[in-house]
Amino acid sequence: MPSRRDLIQMSAPEIDQYLRVQRTIMIVSNQKDGYPHPMPMWFYVTPGGVVQCATYAKSQKVKNLEADPRASLLVESGELYSEVKGVLIYARTTITAAPEAIMDALVDINARGKPLSEEEETALRQRLVKIAQKRVLLEFHPERYVSWDHAKLDGTY
Repeated sequence: MPSRRDLIQMSAPEIDQYLRVQRTIMIVSNQKDGYPHPMPMWFYVTPGGVVQCATYAKSQKVKNLEADPRASLLVESGELYSEVKGVLIYARTTITAAPEAIMDALVDINARGKPLSEEEETALRQRLVKIAQKRVLLEFHPERYVSWDHAKLDGTY
């Protein structure tokens, strides 16, 4: 008989679909004092599975990730216990200061995969120019996933 853990685990396609419809991810970096530093961020998952966020270059999470590129990422949803669903990603981080990469990621994060017309993308890029200037791109390269979907238990706990 499969374990309850096996019953609620999501498949790779289920994880991919779940991450593509969520907007906020909790990034947990490691502070120099040993305490975890959790911060919510909007995110985008590239077609290759890399999780992208753009944040202030001088933020604490950037300082933490420069010192230790390991991060835990958590996306979770559900109001009732029977609806709780989530994905925990263990990842390594790269930090990029390239303006075009930052702008492209900001467009993806804000559009959330919705196809934009040329006019819509141009307008969005214009709105993001000032925002992009003080930011860096965080790219999280997943090493391992842990997932759960309590709806798979069909109301039995």
